Amino acid sequence: MGAMVELSANEVRTLREKTGAGLMDCKKALQETGGDMEKAIEHLRKKGIMAAEKKVGREAKQGAVTSYIHAGGKIGVLVEINCETDFVARNETFQNFTKDVAMHIAAANPRYLKRDDVPAVELAKEREIYKEQARQSGKPENVLEKIVDGKLVKFYGEVCLLEQSFIKNPDITIEAYLKETIVKLGENILITRFTRYELGRGST
Repeated sequence: MGAMVELSANEVRTLREKTGAGLMDCKKALQETGGDMEKAIEHLRKKGIMAAEKKVGREAKQGAVTSYIHAGGKIGVLVEINCETDFVARNETFQNFTKDVAMHIAAANPRYLKRDDVPAVELAKEREIYKEQARQSGKPENVLEKIVDGKLVKFYGEVCLLEQSFIKNPDITIEAYLKETIVKLGENILITRFTRYELGRGST
């Protein structure tokens, strides 16, 4: 099990995105499981590095509404992020996290918080566009759905906040950054809602 295996940066990044665990922990887990992604996830879970998962689902009614103004007043963001206690809400790590998320929203312009928020009509339209593009490029019918699914993952990564690459550290997603913060603070943290204002374009 402990034999050295060749790991791609993409494998390590995928595991990090799935678990929110640190880079070295992910590399070690993949090495110890021979590069098997599912076993590596289980390995991290057993070691307790995925402690964030235990916190998710716990009631979080404290927190903060944070604002961020960008580009000389041309872009503004309001984001509500909840935690379990007022003590953590006043913590510097939590406050820095809320500022980072607000700044990221200003720069990356996500349209939705998570996949489930994307309207079914929009999703169906995207699927149809991707399927037609694949057909036009001469791809066989039996691989169209796989191609469409791959393009949808990319679509979610562009429009959903939790799946976007964090602008200050593109190696992790906002969701992975959230999980890292949960582990640091020992409380459930939720990005509940956000509004982005752009001068001349209304709220987004």
